[in-house]
Amino acid sequence: MTDSSSLPIGPADIDAAAGVVAPFAVRTPLLSFPVLNDRVGANVFLKPEMLQRTGSFKFRGAFNKLSSIPEGKRSGGVVAFSSGNHAQGVAAAAKLLNMQATIVMPKDAPALKRERTKSYGAEVVLYDRDREDREAIAGEIAAKSGATIVPPYDDAYVIAGQGTAGREIAEDMAARGLAPDIVVAPASGGGLIAGVATAVKARFPQAKIIVAEPEGFDDHAASLRAGHREAHHAHGRTICDALMAQMPGRITFAINSRLLSGGVTATDAEVATAVAFAYRELKLVVEPGGAVGLAALLAGHIDARGKTVAIVLSGGNVDADLFAKLVA
Repeated sequence: MTDSSSLPIGPADIDAAAGVVAPFAVRTPLLSFPVLNDRVGANVFLKPEMLQRTGSFKFRGAFNKLSSIPEGKRSGGVVAFSSGNHAQGVAAAAKLLNMQATIVMPKDAPALKRERTKSYGAEVVLYDRDREDREAIAGEIAAKSGATIVPPYDDAYVIAGQGTAGREIAEDMAARGLAPDIVVAPASGGGLIAGVATAVKARFPQAKIIVAEPEGFDDHAASLRAGHREAHHAHGRTICDALMAQMPGRITFAINSRLLSGGVTATDAEVATAVAFAYRELKLVVEPGGAVGLAALLAGHIDARGKTVAIVLSGGNVDADLFAKLVA
């Protein structure tokens, strides 16, 4: 991909992705709730990507990437590795484009995400995330089948596709005559926040872009402070199963290190509170990883009082049993 910017992608790449994705993706709205504004003392807008096709923002990047594959290579299919949301996005995009998809997923991924991935016609290959290398498994599959690997975040077409969510935020803010002071999105490998930052900064250069992560899994915040990529050192799990990548991507960090203002974290308890708040007060079903930005806001980790804030709720693919526990 080319752009006059010195960064790996630029606004023109996101504009191009919007043209590709728009006929198939949902243009999710910006939602404002008096109960939320009153609680945090800010003018807050939520971007509900759980209303997106497949239940998360991941469809945007997956469809843009698959659409970029030359016709001559599409017969080999695609292979991806994912804990669930990217898996579903790739599987759905492949079905629309009449391509075969194989998805390498961790055995402990939520059952809902595994079953939904299969429902789009994809073949699911399970692995042990503590003992096996998912990228190596995907590489072996691609070498044997001739499939194209679709990375979950470290790819220019994927990032540009995710950036269409940020482009919509910028357009909808401008249509309201508003300028966001702060824009927050979660990160695992950093593709969403990189795309959102690129799009929003192009229209609102003064906006602060903040990455939200689960406590202990804050490799982006640590990397931003260090000035280079650093892995997190968390042990165990977080209920934010979609946000457990160990280190920012190379391409994503090249963008985020330039455009982001910093990072915030939320504990699992704070995320649970946010999931319950979204359900009870806003009537929205958000998965834990999708709610981490809202959690940080509700917990007071973002200096939002008196400001205009946009927060991406990145997905809603949560197991019913876990959701019932969180909202109870």
